[in-house]
Amino acid sequence: MKFTRAIESLKPEGAFVVLAKAKDLESQGKEIIHLEIGQPDFPTPAHIVSSAKKSLDKSWTHGYTPSLGVIELRKAIAKDLSERRGVSFGHDEIIVCPGAKPALMATVLALVEPGTKLLYPDPGFPSYHSLSSFVNAQGVGIPLLEKNDFSFDLNFLEKEIKGASLLILNSPANPTGGILKKEDLKIIANLCIENNVAVLSDEVYSRMCYDEDHVSIVTIPGMKERTVLIDGFSKTYAMTGWRAGYAAADKSLIDKLGLFMNNNTSCVNGMTQAACISAIEESQDPSEMMIQEFKERRTLIVDGLNKVPGFSCRNPGGAFYAFPNIKNTNISGKAISDHMLNKGVALLPGEDFGKYGEGYIRLSYANSRENISKAIDILIEEVPKISR
Repeated sequence: MKFTRAIESLKPEGAFVVLAKAKDLESQGKEIIHLEIGQPDFPTPAHIVSSAKKSLDKSWTHGYTPSLGVIELRKAIAKDLSERRGVSFGHDEIIVCPGAKPALMATVLALVEPGTKLLYPDPGFPSYHSLSSFVNAQGVGIPLLEKNDFSFDLNFLEKEIKGASLLILNSPANPTGGILKKEDLKIIANLCIENNVAVLSDEVYSRMCYDEDHVSIVTIPGMKERTVLIDGFSKTYAMTGWRAGYAAADKSLIDKLGLFMNNNTSCVNGMTQAACISAIEESQDPSEMMIQEFKERRTLIVDGLNKVPGFSCRNPGGAFYAFPNIKNTNISGKAISDHMLNKGVALLPGEDFGKYGEGYIRLSYANSRENISKAIDILIEEVPKISR
């Protein structure tokens, strides 16, 4: 078979590549500490699981659901978004998808013509670059520099934004944990308005801000109508395996995204949507407790990483990733990743996240304190051996 340029352009996400290798080693009897994959180690809260079970008795999985999502969930999402962002959303501005990734893809397909600029953070979530290549866009990575606390290089953005179709934001960010400040968001918003650029704001870690409140670009006047806000249930509610996310945007775009979902996945299963309604409308205590635990783990992993010879790690403002600078070790991120996997610690090289990720590694602290401490001890012991 002859494959298309589009499908040949896709690359695997590094986290899943390392996860597969780690699982293979585990099948051979090796013990692995998983710091490579971005998923909470907590169970889905019991009341959410219970709602899903009850929905089975009500035959929620008997038939297809609307491609945009069931009306009850869309209304719940719109109400929650309006309260948390302080900007009014209606249910007709919401689409439910099987995870956030389909919403990302549908938005890029809807707004980016081949050959036009697609701007995204670098280092950033690998799917941004992959989708840019898939639609044959002119992908431009906007540097997130450590000296700026991994916020956007606004001067670079100002030079590159002319002629762009779409700008992707991610705050709190994967892999850096960096947070976009309101002052920076105002500058970004003005640039987008002046240059008529749409924004995709990936806010899946919005509830995981540890030192300050999350600020969305939709709160800035003139931005709601040109922004696609993407969020989901995987991180906040420990529901990665349920596959549920959503996009909020102008109704005209939501209708187009609905056509894509109709032709692609048809719909999200009813049981998952029932669980999501419960997640939003019922107790938030399990999520808040989980997020508080992540904050404690953040301190543990950052303090530990700063004890590893040649490592320097800033305190991430959000999400659940540490992104230490390893340049003083004179070892590549891939070399450290490969070596540490064989020593029982799975982590990711920074170069998996873009050009500006070189000289860093990413570790997820969505694992137990015990495992984090064990991993740090192994790093302290092993890094000097491979830096000689």
